[in-house]
Amino acid sequence: MKATRKLITVNEELCNGCGNCVTGCAEGALAIIDGKAKLVNEVFCDGLGACLGECPTGALKVVEVEVEDFDPAAVAQHLLAQGRDVPDHMPDPASLRLDHKGAGARPQGHGGGCPGSRAMSLAAPQASPCQQANVPVQQANPGAPATLSTWPIQLRLVPPTAPFLKGASLLLAADCVPPAMPGFHARFLPGRVLLLGCPKFDDAQSYIDKLAEIFRTNAIKDVTVVQMEVPCCSGMTSIAQRAAHAAGIEVPVQTIVIERTGGIQAAGGLRPVFG
Repeated sequence: MKATRKLITVNEELCNGCGNCVTGCAEGALAIIDGKAKLVNEVFCDGLGACLGECPTGALKVVEVEVEDFDPAAVAQHLLAQGRDVPDHMPDPASLRLDHKGAGARPQGHGGGCPGSRAMSLAAPQASPCQQANVPVQQANPGAPATLSTWPIQLRLVPPTAPFLKGASLLLAADCVPPAMPGFHARFLPGRVLLLGCPKFDDAQSYIDKLAEIFRTNAIKDVTVVQMEVPCCSGMTSIAQRAAHAAGIEVPVQTIVIERTGGIQAAGGLRPVFG
């Protein structure tokens, strides 16, 4: 059936035919035809924009149009015919419709919206000696202490005006990283503001726009991107870099890649990204 939803479009004037988006699209919705990237079939495209971070020229864009629903079964048949792996998870077509109150709906701001999206600091007050003495033994040292210091943590919910963003070091993490890495809290959270997102299932352009606004208004000190080794996660670094360019400022960015077994596969030093 036809529905209003998001879909990838290609600006052929900007496309250089590099093919990065083709390999970056797990559903096989894009192909290089006559030297340019083209959408093979609208039913193969979930419109979530994981490929945006792969394009070096900004030729890809997410638009809202009335088209046929995303079709996971057609995607699976298409990929198998090409000898490619079929993704373990694909979104429900109904959740992609913009009149649906699920994934397609835009989250509301904290004023009058969900109380769980209200910006706040979670830094614990200094406990008195008496309070420390009365902490039950089972809770005194439950393994590694929690080091999360701000809320909300989902990038889509964090307002650019949140006070804790001023002069902060940001930790831009793919949301598969914390459950995959047992030492995530101790290794990455101290001294950083956590922003979680998924470059595969979320709207990459909305992330770029949100980060650009955060960069413009908060004098961000630096950004550490932590992403998984899987291909669909590789767009996180590009999202941060494109946001810095959009903001027109210099932001040091480093990328750390996490293995599915929880180890660190690769870690780069901070490198300035110029806007």
